[in-house]
Amino acid sequence: MSYSDTFLKDVLTRTKVIAVVGVSMNPVRPSYYVARYLSLRGYSVIPVNPGHAGARLFGQEVRASLSEISEPVDMVDIFRRSEAVPGIVEEALEFLPTLRTIWMQIGVEHAEAAKMAEARGVDVIQNRCPKIEYQRLFGELRMGGFATGVISSKL
Repeated sequence: MSYSDTFLKDVLTRTKVIAVVGVSMNPVRPSYYVARYLSLRGYSVIPVNPGHAGARLFGQEVRASLSEISEPVDMVDIFRRSEAVPGIVEEALEFLPTLRTIWMQIGVEHAEAAKMAEARGVDVIQNRCPKIEYQRLFGELRMGGFATGVISSKL
């Protein structure tokens, strides 16, 4: 799938609240550090994982499902296998009336679920990572594509 930089930047700029489905409590897992990164960039991140429901992560209670979220959500970021996507999209469309974007992580795609969301006016991004796109589009990538800090002159 091909998305223009303008489109991706618009999605990341307009989004304020992100429900991350499949988030892990393990800090070495991509779902954890992507969600943490997004929270550090000012997004309100609502973690969703039935296995950790009731725990706290990034200042929020982990929800078992999208249907448990009562606050407005702009984006659902999906960290689940592609075959789980249709059910997640159906739940998001039913219970999240302010939803504007379904974002499927790298390796996650589902054409029918994407069509279902788009038919309801929801933007869909597949096989991309919002952390990587944010870093690329907002100038956080440095040498060799890595987000680097100050390079020490001591060897």
